[in-house]
Amino acid sequence: MKTGKIQWYPGHIAKAEKQLSNNLKKVDLVIEIRDARIPISTSHPHLERWIKGKQHLLVINRRDMISIKAIQAWDKWFRNQGREPLWCNAKDGTGVKKLQETAIQTGKQLNERRQARGMKKRPVRALTLGFPNVGKSALINRLVRKKVVISARKAGVTRSLQWVRLGQGLDLLDAPGVLPPRLDDQEAALRLALCDDIGEAAYDVESVAVAFLMMLQQLEARSEAGTSLCVLEQRYGLPFAREATDTDQWLMRVAERHTSGNKARMAQRILEDFRRALLGLISLELP
Repeated sequence: MKTGKIQWYPGHIAKAEKQLSNNLKKVDLVIEIRDARIPISTSHPHLERWIKGKQHLLVINRRDMISIKAIQAWDKWFRNQGREPLWCNAKDGTGVKKLQETAIQTGKQLNERRQARGMKKRPVRALTLGFPNVGKSALINRLVRKKVVISARKAGVTRSLQWVRLGQGLDLLDAPGVLPPRLDDQEAALRLALCDDIGEAAYDVESVAVAFLMMLQQLEARSEAGTSLCVLEQRYGLPFAREATDTDQWLMRVAERHTSGNKARMAQRILEDFRRALLGLISLELP
């Protein structure tokens, strides 16, 4: 089912990207953060240009929202690409200590190089970079061990750049989530919408929910995806549509049972259940 064109590039993101371009010159280290459910779709197409000549750490956040099998599959894939991902969960702090140690060690190495060139030692400046709502601010709060930046599980909360002193010779720059001006890959845009990594104004909730259900049908054959249509049947009390053409009708029947026929409200509930991992640990992308 087509979801219609998904595009989202609010003014605060355009403004922040201009500020980001200016601050990139001052940054030594880029800490890129992606969403574990969609680690490819949350990779910014301009990233390589932005980080050219800078140290780069790849952080995969929300590891708690996908299965161990999926983590292992993606970890192997990234390492085959020459990358060493750091897996974490900013919500409960899992993996944050390792990230902190890696960032500080990288900072020490950068300062050693500076001193070898006759330059003075100074705090290393690190930028946290990623799409909206991938957990950048929550991760900074964990690293600093107190709430120093606003954090919420929705897109568009951080609207301006803010420096935070981490200590041990490392300063962090919290930047708003950045998106490309055009979402040319509409399959990736759909995954961003499903994971709440773009604003709801960008898409139709009903059509996105139906597309999500159809996606689950396709993913069920991959065990590492963590998809079980039985979970849907148990949660909503109706046998799930096994044919893609029946998905919209299934959503309507579930809406009649749970929301007095309000299909849009039922679609929103299903998306929220997925985002809260109430439908299982589901990976929307697999290597």
